Amino acid sequence: MAPIVSTAITSRGRTFRLSRRMNLISGAVIIGLLVAVALLSLVWTPLPPAKMQIIHKLQPPLAFGLLGTDQFGRDVLSMLMAGCWNSLSIAITAVMIGGTLGSIAGVSAAAIRGPFEALLMRICDVIFALPPILSAMVLGAFLGPGRFTAITAIAVFMIPVFARVTLATSLQAWSRDYVTAARAIGNTRLTISLRHVLPNIMSQIIVHGAIQLGLAILTEAGLSFLGLGMAPPAPTWGRMLADAQTYLALAPWLAILPGLAIALTVFGFNMLGDGLRDLLDPREASR
Repeated sequence: MAPIVSTAITSRGRTFRLSRRMNLISGAVIIGLLVAVALLSLVWTPLPPAKMQIIHKLQPPLAFGLLGTDQFGRDVLSMLMAGCWNSLSIAITAVMIGGTLGSIAGVSAAAIRGPFEALLMRICDVIFALPPILSAMVLGAFLGPGRFTAITAIAVFMIPVFARVTLATSLQAWSRDYVTAARAIGNTRLTISLRHVLPNIMSQIIVHGAIQLGLAILTEAGLSFLGLGMAPPAPTWGRMLADAQTYLALAPWLAILPGLAIALTVFGFNMLGDGLRDLLDPREASR
């Protein structure tokens, strides 16, 4: 009986490890292809994304171009490719800025503690009370819609997200024996934070960043849908969805294609985040 049970447990373990690897591989392949399309759009698209050909407007896929045209005769495939670069570049930049500032704040709060930690948490609560859409509307009133407005709005919302996660994981690291040993030999809190705490929580920050990229893509699409993203004629997936509302009955592909692009990107980042968590989290590895 024992060998049978052992074999069953081993089989389940192999299946679980394969599932974890498939999450990582699937997410990496999807995001890799999207990044390749985004980079390709900088040097080549089937047609200029902003080129209007009214005579060919609302052509279905394969009738004119691979994915048809919109209400102005613009090539949908070219717009999707250019929109891929705009959406990914805004989301990645915003998450990098927000993640860096939030991680610095969280690590600092864990090292200093006391009033600084309490103040940081209250600031995070205030920022959480203002969703990125509302922040973008306020910024747009002063700066106007554009790339900078979208990046700033998303980054400001990401700061408290990373600050809370980093603070929680840093506090756990400060309770470890290696930190106690570092303090015993006279290392300063800054040295301990940089040499011991931050390297040991970096995997959690990376995993959280990959997952937050999916949320950033959705937020950027929402901002563009409301006209708070990049200004026309620069194509974005969110604006393509907004423009397609009037033509849902005549040309449903105008809404379906950018919607699928957004869904695929979010799915890819979520799969990548899950795979990285399973790979880098020692607790998951031990299970």
